[in-house]
Amino acid sequence: MIVSMTGYGRASGEQADLAWVVEIRSVNHRFLKLEMHLPDPMAGAEPAIEQLLRQQLGRGCVTVTVTVTPGETAAATVNLPVVRSYLRQLLDLAGAVDADAAGQPPATLTLDLAQLLTLPGACQAPASPEPRHQQHDFLLKLVRDALEQLLRMRRDEGEALWRDLQQHLDGIGEAIRNIRVLAPAVARQYHERLRARVRQLVQDSGVALHDADLLREVALFAERADINEELARLQGHLDHFVQLNQSGQPRIGRTLDFIGQEMLREANTIGGKCADGQIARWTLRIKGLIDRLKEQVQNVE
Repeated sequence: MIVSMTGYGRASGEQADLAWVVEIRSVNHRFLKLEMHLPDPMAGAEPAIEQLLRQQLGRGCVTVTVTVTPGETAAATVNLPVVRSYLRQLLDLAGAVDADAAGQPPATLTLDLAQLLTLPGACQAPASPEPRHQQHDFLLKLVRDALEQLLRMRRDEGEALWRDLQQHLDGIGEAIRNIRVLAPAVARQYHERLRARVRQLVQDSGVALHDADLLREVALFAERADINEELARLQGHLDHFVQLNQSGQPRIGRTLDFIGQEMLREANTIGGKCADGQIARWTLRIKGLIDRLKEQVQNVE
């Protein structure tokens, strides 16, 4: 069964008065692209997290976000040196404004302490009493839980995606069957039209046209307009597409995309070789369904 590249997983937990939240998001991408946003103290866990992701994921742009906040019984501490530095810079800025606006009323500096404490480095999370390796182990456990949710969602999305793809494949198969029914009559209809046109042109001229000449022209047309090989290859690509999904092979998105390109190539050839109006309409339907199929296959891992 195909797997989508779109998914989301979340896991949370508390350890030593710290609340941890791990979120993993994935969207479609040609390759496996990993983006991690970890708190600085947890930067050392990044290689282990990357290894976990690469073991389970083949393609997609995957973003891992780890958030650590103080628990209910823990409070952040104010970093006074950093806050004083911000205050000095603000006072210097107010003085510079006064100097630039000579003769104007002095600038009024209004401080909002709550906003000041949101500046980078103004507050520090309480230090955890847990050893660093225990924090890493706890983080990796949350990553595994979030990754499992992500994989489950990607599988569910893949099942829904396959149902849509199956409708497109059924439509293409129906069009192929209709073209097979119509194709044998194309040469016969051309023969009849050509005979009527030639009879009209020569009826008053007295020129005789042998049936052998007419049949030779019809045979050349039939050879140029023959689409049996293209129909056989198109049906073969269609069967291969279904077989790949049923085979259980992982990470078949690129192969399905390539099959879609080959299907479109055969459909274009059929449309170019056959001038029959009904076949042309069915060919246009095939090409439209292949375009939808190729668009949706872009999200298959």
